Amino acid sequence: MDFTPLARPFFVRSARRSDAWSADADAIQLSMLRSLLKRGHHTETGRRYDFADLARSVNPYPEFASRVATHDYEDIRGDVMRMIEGEKDVLWPGRCMNYAQSSGTSGGRSKFIPITADSLQRCHYRGASDTVAHYLRANPDSHIFSGKGFVLGGSFESQYTPSDPRVRIGDLSATLINRINPLANRFRVPDMQTALLPDWQVKLPALVEASMNADITNISGVPSWFLTVIKEVIRARGADKISDVWPNLEVFFHGGISFEPYRDIYRELTDPVKMHFFETYNASEGFFAVQNDPADRSMLLIIDNDIFYEFIDLSDPDCRPRPIWEIEKGKVYELLITSSNGLWRYHLGDTVRVESVNPVKITIAGRTKTFINAFGEELMEENAERAIAEACRRSGAVVRNYTAAPVFATDHSRGRHQWLIEWLTPPTDTAAFGLELDSQLRALNSDYDAKRSHTIFLDPPEIISLPADTFNRWLKSVGTGKLGGQRKIPRLSNDRSIADGVLAIIGA
Repeated sequence: MDFTPLARPFFVRSARRSDAWSADADAIQLSMLRSLLKRGHHTETGRRYDFADLARSVNPYPEFASRVATHDYEDIRGDVMRMIEGEKDVLWPGRCMNYAQSSGTSGGRSKFIPITADSLQRCHYRGASDTVAHYLRANPDSHIFSGKGFVLGGSFESQYTPSDPRVRIGDLSATLINRINPLANRFRVPDMQTALLPDWQVKLPALVEASMNADITNISGVPSWFLTVIKEVIRARGADKISDVWPNLEVFFHGGISFEPYRDIYRELTDPVKMHFFETYNASEGFFAVQNDPADRSMLLIIDNDIFYEFIDLSDPDCRPRPIWEIEKGKVYELLITSSNGLWRYHLGDTVRVESVNPVKITIAGRTKTFINAFGEELMEENAERAIAEACRRSGAVVRNYTAAPVFATDHSRGRHQWLIEWLTPPTDTAAFGLELDSQLRALNSDYDAKRSHTIFLDPPEIISLPADTFNRWLKSVGTGKLGGQRKIPRLSNDRSIADGVLAIIGA
C-alpha cells in the first residue's frame, strides 16, 4: 500500500511554514533566543549569567552577547563529563542520558555532545521531518511511502564507559534510530538490532541481507559509506546498477561530507529519470539546514528548531559575532549556535557561505581549521572538494576518502601539497589525475594559482594512493573511529600531523 497520498498533506503543510521566513526571520530567531533563555535559566549556566532577567527582554540579544562569552568544546568538556556522570541542571535543565560522540576534528580528542530530549524532538527529528516535507513539496509525483527507507547508521560503541549503564554514548545516528517512534519502523530497513551493530564485518553482510530483496524507495546516510553498501548489494544480486535491485528508488537524503566527489557515480548507479539527491546539514550539535529546491544546491537554514544562530565574518579583524539580521549575501561565516542541548554561543567549527538572505540559504564552505595556507595559497576545503570532484569526473576515478597536507620547502626542494587518497575506483593514470587536480585548484583559487605560477613557489601536488581501509585503521589507531560512524577524516591540514600518522599506518 502506498501511504504517500495520506502523508503528503501533513508534510506539505509543515514545509509551507518556511514561506514566512523571508519576512519574519528576525522575530523568529529572537523568539528562539528568549525561549532558550527562559528554559535554561535554572541551570548552572543560566544562574551564572542571569538568563531569567535576559528572557524578560523584548530583544535580549545585545545583553546576551555582552554577558556570555563564546566558547568551544574544550571550555565545556568538564561540564559535559559531570553531566555524563549524573549531574543535572548543568548546561540544560534535567539530566541528559544520551550523548553523540564525534571525532573532534577541530580539537583532536573525541567530543561528547549532549542530546537532550528537547534537542532530539525539537531539532533532530524535526529536521528529519522537514527534509521529507520539502522533498514531497518539491516532488508532487513522489511515492516515497510506497516502500521502505534504508537508513544507514552507526552504533553505541564508545571510547568512554559511563558509570550509569542507562547513559548511552555513541554515534548521533544510533541515538536517532534507538529513540525513533516505533511506527517509523514499518517504513524502514534494517531492523534496529542490525542497524545498531558495532562490528562492520558483521554489519555489512547483515545490511545487504536486509535490503537486497526489499522495496527501497529512499536511502539516508553518508555518501562514502552508503556507496560501499550499495556496491555490495549490487554484487550480491548480480546486477549492474542499484536501480536494477531497487527499481522504485527515488531519493538519496545525504549529508555528513561533501557529495560532489560521489555525485557522478551515484548518477551512474541509479535511474536518472527517477532519482533525486537532497542534501542535509545534520551534525551531532543539531540539524541546521536542508535542501528545499532540486534546482538549487544551497540549503534552507532552519530557523525555528530550538537553535539561535550567530555568524562570524572571519575576514573582519574584530571577528564580531552577528545575528541573522546582520549577515550579507555572498560572505563566508563561521557558525555559532545557542541550542537546547546546552550549547551557549558555541563555536561549531563549520563555515558556511550565505547564498541568500531572504530566506537565509547556505552552502557548507568547510571547517574553520580545515585549510592549507603553508605557502600563502589559502586553499579552503570548499575548493578542494570541488576540484577533486571535477578531477574524478574527468578521469573516471572515484575517491573513497582523502586528506591533504603541505610538504614544506627545504634547501633542495620547493613546497608542495601531498594528497593521500583511498580509492573506490583508481584512475588509470595517477600522474594525469594529479595534473588535472592541480588545474582545477588553480581555476578555483586565485591565491593557489599565484603560488603555482611558473612553479616558482609551489610544486605540483603529489598523489599517494593508499591501500583499502587505511583511513579506518588510522581512525582506530587514534581512538576516534569506527566504520560508518560520525568520525570524519579532516580533508585539509595546515601541518603534517594527520598525514604523517596516516602514512605511518602503511609503513611509509
